[in-house]
Amino acid sequence: MHLGKSYKVTEFIVWTRRQIYLLLCVGAVPVILYQVFGLKWLSLPLTVVGLLGTATSFIVGFKNVQTYSRTIEAQQLWTAILGTSRFWGSSVHSYALNPADVRDLLARHVAWVTCLRHELRTPRPWETLTKASHAEYRRLYRIPEHETAIEHELRRHLHPAEQRLVANAADKATLVLCLQGRALKRLLDERRLSPTYHLELNKLLKEFIDQQGRAERIKNYPYPRQYAIINTIFVWAFCALLPFGLLKEFDKLNEGITGLMQGYMVWLVVPFSATISWMYAALDQVGESTENPFEGSANDVPITHISKRIERELMALAGESVLPQVPQPVNDILM
Repeated sequence: MHLGKSYKVTEFIVWTRRQIYLLLCVGAVPVILYQVFGLKWLSLPLTVVGLLGTATSFIVGFKNVQTYSRTIEAQQLWTAILGTSRFWGSSVHSYALNPADVRDLLARHVAWVTCLRHELRTPRPWETLTKASHAEYRRLYRIPEHETAIEHELRRHLHPAEQRLVANAADKATLVLCLQGRALKRLLDERRLSPTYHLELNKLLKEFIDQQGRAERIKNYPYPRQYAIINTIFVWAFCALLPFGLLKEFDKLNEGITGLMQGYMVWLVVPFSATISWMYAALDQVGESTENPFEGSANDVPITHISKRIERELMALAGESVLPQVPQPVNDILM
C-alpha cells in the first residue's frame, strides 16, 4: 500500500513508459502512410472513433470500479481479522487459564495468521506481478513472504510435532485452526476450560474460518476473465484507430498555418493521439494493478504489517519480552 500523498508524476510516467513507447509507434504508422506515402484514403471519420472512445470509457470505468471494490473488501477483511484477533487475545487472557495455556493459544493463532498471509502471497497464473512494469517497480520495496520461509517463522509459534504436521499440509492455515480446535477440546476435557468459555472461543474459531474463506475467495477467484479481455480489446482498438480519426482533422489545420509547420501539421497526430490513448491505457493498467490485492504489488493491502501487529500484541499479552518489529514503509510502500 502506498502511504505517501500520491505517486509522483515522474513515477507514474516511468511505470507506464512502455505503453507510451508503443502508443507513439501506433500513432506514427498512420501518419507516415498518410503523409509520406500519400495514402489519403486511410483516414476515418472522427465520429466513429468518438463512439468507440465512449464505449471504451464505460467499460474501463466499470473494470476500475470492480477492481477497486475487490481491494476495499480485502482491506475491510484484514481490518476485521485484526479486530477479531485482539478479541481472541483479550478473551484467552481473561479466562483464568494458566500462563502456559494462554501462551499456546495465542501463539497458535499467530501461526494461523502467518500461514494465511504466506498463502495469500503465493503467486497465481492470472496475477501481474511478473510483468515488466510491476517487476521493475518492485525494486523499491521488499515482500517479506518471498524472502523468509514459512517453516522458519512457525518455529516460534508451534510445538515441534505441530510444526511437522503443518509442514506437510497442503492447506496450512486450515490445519492450524483444526489444531487450535483440538487444543480447546483438550483443555475442556481436562477441566482447565469451562464449557461456557469453550463455547465462546469456538465461536471465534468459526469467525476465523469464515474470514479465511473470504480471503481465499478474493485470492483464488480473479476478476472475471471475459471482462478483462474485452476491456483490453476495447482499449487497444481505440488506441489503434484514434490516429486514423485525427489525420483529416490535423491536415485541415494546414489551411490556416504559415511558416515552418505549414503542410506538416498532420505530424502532430503522433503526440496528441499518444497522449489521449495513454489516458485510456494508463487507466487500464491502474485497474489491472488493483485487481489482485494480495499478490505483492505496491497497491496491495498491507497484510504483512497487519499480521506483525497481531503477533506483537498477542505475544505481549502472552508475557513475552522480545517482540517482533512491525514493518515500516519503504519508499512509502507498506507491505
